[in-house]
Amino acid sequence: MLLAFDTASPQVTVALAEGDDVLAELRSEQSMKHGEQLAPLIEAVLAQAGAVRQDVTAIAVGVGPGPFTGLRVGLVTARTLGFVLEVPVYGVCSLDVLAVEAVAVGAVDQPFVVATDARRKEVYWAPYDESGARLDEPQVSRPSDVATAMPVVGEGAALYPESFPTSVGPQRPGAGWLAVAVADERVELLDPEPLYLRRPDAVMPGKPKRVS
Repeated sequence: MLLAFDTASPQVTVALAEGDDVLAELRSEQSMKHGEQLAPLIEAVLAQAGAVRQDVTAIAVGVGPGPFTGLRVGLVTARTLGFVLEVPVYGVCSLDVLAVEAVAVGAVDQPFVVATDARRKEVYWAPYDESGARLDEPQVSRPSDVATAMPVVGEGAALYPESFPTSVGPQRPGAGWLAVAVADERVELLDPEPLYLRRPDAVMPGKPKRVS
């Protein structure tokens, strides 16, 4: 069984799948509480599917791009579980998961962009062809700098309609689609390392000033 979860958006999403059959999927009701909600959601998904941790044979985790804190929670959890259960851990770009879902449900049938909320009035984004294959590396930009009339998948389009007037769903990545994308080999598998794209807000303090 494949345990999948993503913490790149304000919500935590967790799913358990066998092949491309999603057995259970849950999404957090509260936003920005990744540390408090991920572990309970994992246990709830396992219970809902009638499974235990030892049934997990692989882990898939969204690597972002996303905020520092959320990604850290998801990736540390994935690596820890992988070590304890002695199973492989696969990282997947969270933008790619949105692209896979958009193509699969027929939300797009032409080249498109995925754009998610990067806060600070910016978006994380990447271009895709009509099949959902990513054409370039993810980037972080001001919406006005990458404005387009192409279909735009993701929360970025809903937040900045003046720059992305053609908004199509979905808005946030789902763990069920993450699991399906990995099982069906629709995405590039990455090391479970975070795609931050910019420095975290918290920084190490500098050297203390010498007292004169």
